[in-house]
Amino acid sequence: MQYARKLRKGDKVAIVSLSGGMLGEDFCSHNIEIGVKRLKEYGLEPVFMPNALKGIAYLKEHPQARAKDLKDAFLDASIAGIICAIGGDDTYRVLPYLMEDEEFIRGVKENPKLFTGFSDTTINHLMLYKLGLSTYYGPNFICDLGEIADDMLPYSKKAFESYLEGGECSEIVSSEKWYEERKDFSRAAMGTDRIAHKEERGFELLQGSEVFGGRLLGGCLDSFYDILTTTRYEDEKEICEKYGLFPSKEEWMGKILFIETCEEKPAPELFEKEITALKERGVFDAVNGVLVGKPQDEAYYQEYKDILIKVIDNKELSIVYNVNFGHAAPRCALQYGAMAKVDMRLKKIYLDQKQALS
Repeated sequence: MQYARKLRKGDKVAIVSLSGGMLGEDFCSHNIEIGVKRLKEYGLEPVFMPNALKGIAYLKEHPQARAKDLKDAFLDASIAGIICAIGGDDTYRVLPYLMEDEEFIRGVKENPKLFTGFSDTTINHLMLYKLGLSTYYGPNFICDLGEIADDMLPYSKKAFESYLEGGECSEIVSSEKWYEERKDFSRAAMGTDRIAHKEERGFELLQGSEVFGGRLLGGCLDSFYDILTTTRYEDEKEICEKYGLFPSKEEWMGKILFIETCEEKPAPELFEKEITALKERGVFDAVNGVLVGKPQDEAYYQEYKDILIKVIDNKELSIVYNVNFGHAAPRCALQYGAMAKVDMRLKKIYLDQKQALS
C-alpha cells in the first residue's frame, strides 16, 4: 500500500467531478468562490480539471470525460492532491475508462497523490485501494471547502487540515455538536450557520469488546449495496464484478469496516437489505470490528441500531455507532489501509501514523 505525502504550501490540488456535475452549474458558483478562497488561505493552488465544470448534463453523458480528468491529475507531476467536487450515484461508469488504461494504472502507482471525498466516491476509493493507493474518506469541495457559513464547520475543518503537512491527526473523538442538513444552499444563504445540536450520545458501543484494532476499509453503505445488486443501475453489479471492485472475504480479514448512510436516508427496510448484503458476502465473519457513521439528521437512529445487532447476529463482533464521518455533518477523515485502534473506554479512535506510512 502506498501513502501519499501530506500537502504543503504552494502545492497544486486538482478539483475533479467524478460523478455528479453540479459544480459546473450556476447555482454552485458561490461554492466555488468560497472553496477557492479557503484553499488559497491554506497556501494551496486549486486547479479545476478541464471537465470538472461542464455541468450535470454533460458529465452524465460523458463518463469518459470524468475519467480523463482523474487520469490527467495523476499524470501531472505538479499536482499533489485531488479533491472530489461531490459524490453522485453513477461513479462506477468511469471504471472501464480507468481500469483498462495501463497509463492511468501506472500513473497511480508511480505518482501517489492525496485523494479525498465521500459518498459515491466510495467507487473511486475502492478502485484506488485495489491499485495500492491509500486514500481518505473525508471532506469534499462543495460540502466542506465550499460550506456557505462564514467558516468551515470546526470539526470538518480540522479533518481537512489533517491533510496538511504538520497537521496530522493521531486520534478521533466525537464532535461536541452535530448539524442538520441545510434546506437552502443558495447564494442568498451565504453567511448563515447550520442548525446545530449538542451531541448527547457520542460514540456508542452497541456490542463486543471495548478495544479492537485493524486496518480501515469501508465507504458508503448505499454505494456498497449498488455495487452488489442491480437495484439502481442494471449494469453496475456486472461492471464492478468485472474489475473486482468489492473486496473479497480474504481482503476483509482483520480489517475495521466503516460504513455510513447517504443523504437519501434509507428506510429501515432498505437498511436491513444493505446490511444483509454485506453479511452474505462474509464481511462480518472476517472483520475485527465495525464503525458506523451518524445517520444524517439522526434519521432512523434507533432503528438502524436494532437492525445492525439483529442482522450481524454475532455478539462478539464490536460495533461502534454514531461516529462522525460521511454524510452527517460534521465529518472526520478515515484513511484507507491505515492502522486504527478503537478504545471505547476512552471513546477514542487512535490512528497509527507510523503504520500508515510504512
